[in-house]
Amino acid sequence: MVIASITLIVSLVAAVLGIVVLSNGDSTTLTIAFAQNVTNSTTAQNATNATTATATDKVQVSIVPGASVLTDDAYSPNPVEVVVGQTIVWTNDDTAFHTVTSGTVGAADAGKLFDSGLAGPNALISKGKTFEHTFDTAGEYPYFCTLHPAMVGTVIVN
Repeated sequence: MVIASITLIVSLVAAVLGIVVLSNGDSTTLTIAFAQNVTNSTTAQNATNATTATATDKVQVSIVPGASVLTDDAYSPNPVEVVVGQTIVWTNDDTAFHTVTSGTVGAADAGKLFDSGLAGPNALISKGKTFEHTFDTAGEYPYFCTLHPAMVGTVIVN
C-alpha cells in the first residue's frame, strides 16, 4: 500500500514537472527520465527525446571560487561533454583573474583553438565575466589557465 501511494505521488509530481516516470514492472523500482515528447509515460519504450543535448543548448562551466589553488577541480564540471556545434560558456565565479586557454601548458598549439586571453572583451578579469566557444569538431580538448597552470580542464565533444 505504501509503495502504491509513493508511486502515485511520484507520478503526479512528474506530470506537473513534465518528467516521465518509467517502471520496469517491479513496483519497488522506478526510474525518472526527463523528456520533451512522451507518447506513454508508463514505459521506457515509448519515451522519446529523453534529455539529449542539442547544438542550440549552451553548456555552463564555472571557474569555481578559490580556483587558483585547485587543479582539475578548478573548472566545474570537469570534464564537460558537449555535442558538435554546441557552445560552452565559462563563467568566472572566482574573485581572481583567470583564462580559459586550449591545449596544454607549454605546447606549441596552446591557445590556438580558443583563448579567453589576458585582455580585451573576452578576458575573465573579474567575477561574473564570461567567455564562450563553440565546438565544431568531435574530439577531446584539454585546456588550462595561463596564470594558474595547475588549473586544468577537458572538453569532450561527441
